[in-house]
Amino acid sequence: MTRLERLQTERGQSPWLDNLTRPYLHDGTLAAYVADGIRGVTANPTILAKAIEASDLYDTQFVGLTTSGHSAEDAYWELAVRDVIDALAVLRPTFDRSHGSDGFVSVEVAPELAHDTAATIAAATNLHERIARPNLLVKIPATAEGIPAIATLIGKGLSINITLIFSLSRYEQVIEAYLSGLETLAGRGGVLPAVRSVASFFVSRVDTHVDQRLDLIGDAYAAALRGRAGVAQARLAYQIFRDRFSGPRWEKLATLGANPQRPLWASTSTKNPDYPDTLYVDSLIGPDTINTMAESTIAAFEDHGIVEATLDTHLDEATRVMDDLRTIGIDMDDVGRSLEEQGVDGFHQSFSELLVTLRNKAHQLAKQ
Repeated sequence: MTRLERLQTERGQSPWLDNLTRPYLHDGTLAAYVADGIRGVTANPTILAKAIEASDLYDTQFVGLTTSGHSAEDAYWELAVRDVIDALAVLRPTFDRSHGSDGFVSVEVAPELAHDTAATIAAATNLHERIARPNLLVKIPATAEGIPAIATLIGKGLSINITLIFSLSRYEQVIEAYLSGLETLAGRGGVLPAVRSVASFFVSRVDTHVDQRLDLIGDAYAAALRGRAGVAQARLAYQIFRDRFSGPRWEKLATLGANPQRPLWASTSTKNPDYPDTLYVDSLIGPDTINTMAESTIAAFEDHGIVEATLDTHLDEATRVMDDLRTIGIDMDDVGRSLEEQGVDGFHQSFSELLVTLRNKAHQLAKQ
């Protein structure tokens, strides 16, 4: 049994792959990952942009789209949707065997919609209608404008992956929006068991950003806190998850078949080479959670990862780390806002650059 399989069977955590590319669909790589224990796939505009730019497997479809009058942006969505549909087929057996708890593929709405609630709702609804598979999760960012979109989309009975969560305060808002959406759906007589959601809480990016602030402070006290914020905050987020998905309010929804919104640990590749390469997997193992990993992290975990329950450990230490960061002048809500802005801007830049590449390619093809 692989370590990936043991994560699920022994610890109740679902390992997902943080990549989606057409070559993996054509050469059996994704199917092999699934056979080894991968139980879902996440993608974002940066991942899809790199996939399209790096492989000529998209060219035939792209030529057909552009010669028939599709714009570069429309062509992108056609390319992305085909990959998502093919990946959904690979993961569908996992979805069926797990009774709908795993086997998902996530695709994100266009990055420029991150601060437009109505447009986010419309785009997510359109993707669900366009793809129409039960194991699809549409990703929307946890911006201030994204929070009401969560409640509306869940209230419509759609399955959503909320991404770019960087702070505990924002995570609380995400959970509240999910619960409110379920209550709306219940009031409409909707089918609650069909709705699934995950909350993507980012980890290594938090350490990268906090470490930079600690380095600016520059004393020994600050240095001792380097590399500790990401795991500490994620462990406290897990306690929020366990608290909010218990008690009378949740139990009322659960009796109607509602599913808890599982935390998904994102950004789990180690950015700092001084830190262990499985830090953000080994330290965040616990039931009812997901860890979405890049290929390099999967390989490292399979080689020397430790399959032990760690999310519920060292909670006093996690609280102390947050207190110490506050004492030294680091505002984790401000960290979250900065990282959210960087994340949205980064996805927008990747998407914009891809569209320029596709427009140039279309222009070249038109000359031939």
